[in-house]
Amino acid sequence: MIRDLGAHCLAEKDFVGLAPYLAGMGQGLQLRHLRYFVAVAEEGSLTVAAQRRLHTAQPSLSRQIRDLEYEVGVQLLVRSARGVELTDSGRAFLDHARLALMQVEAAIEAARRAAHPAKPTFALGFLTGQEMDWLPAAVRILRDELPNIEVSVSSQYSPDLAQALLRGKLDLAFMRPEAHMPDLDYTVIVKEPLIVAMPSDHRLASQDTVAIQDIAGEIFIGMSTTAPTLQVVIDDYLKRSGLDLRPAHRVDNLAMAMSLIASTRGVALLPAYARNFLPWSVTSRPIKGYAPTIDLVIGYNRANTSPTLKLFLSRMDDLIARVSKKLGDVVDGSGGNAR
Repeated sequence: MIRDLGAHCLAEKDFVGLAPYLAGMGQGLQLRHLRYFVAVAEEGSLTVAAQRRLHTAQPSLSRQIRDLEYEVGVQLLVRSARGVELTDSGRAFLDHARLALMQVEAAIEAARRAAHPAKPTFALGFLTGQEMDWLPAAVRILRDELPNIEVSVSSQYSPDLAQALLRGKLDLAFMRPEAHMPDLDYTVIVKEPLIVAMPSDHRLASQDTVAIQDIAGEIFIGMSTTAPTLQVVIDDYLKRSGLDLRPAHRVDNLAMAMSLIASTRGVALLPAYARNFLPWSVTSRPIKGYAPTIDLVIGYNRANTSPTLKLFLSRMDDLIARVSKKLGDVVDGSGGNAR
């Protein structure tokens, strides 16, 4: 029977011949099946996933996907004119596959840390640029209590920090509150006002404050998807102000924002901490009247049982007080949950 079905599939030039497909079964669903499936789903192409992500041959990848579909019992992917698309079952399976891979990575990280219990370690993450204000105080608090602790530091976009917390790569991150992350807890440490950034010789630079309506005719520089929380805050503020500003450019980071402000003579709405990075060619002014704010939070995985994390969280008031004193009126820190 298998020979007949296999001959039929080969004759019809099916995606993968059934006879060799069934011959390789019996090992069950494995992690590599999930990795391969996620790669194909995210790239939308077997060829791209095989060459760029997995470094394997496309026929081998096709077989692994068929093996997975056999184990699951439903079709997860279909070919289309645009490449490979998810079925309804595939979309449902994708979320769980990603979660399973993240949990495995977290388990591996926990095991590696447990193998070296003699020296405590703590992994800190920062929204790029925020480490200038917060890293010294955070390290001091940790080393006051644990002089021999090993602290690792990474600087990333906020969505990447959230993923690192979920995977167990970080213990704690200074970040934005990312939506749709139910396994993460957040504590607000700063409510940063937005400011208007512009060329130093811009016509609005002569003013002490800038009314948001005054930038209506200017080249507007917006945020890309690397800063989704900031983008939402800006969009909501402009909508409430009755302005329909379409970004002429979108930026991924502060360095790109400064470059475009200077080169295009545009303006941008940025969090107050951006003042730390202004070159001579760019200046900033407070927003006149009500200024929207964006939360800077400490984020952590609620499943993380690290005693060091618990200790750090118990010193939150001390941390906020130290940095608030340093930054003065730029920081309006307030503890509490922002879930």
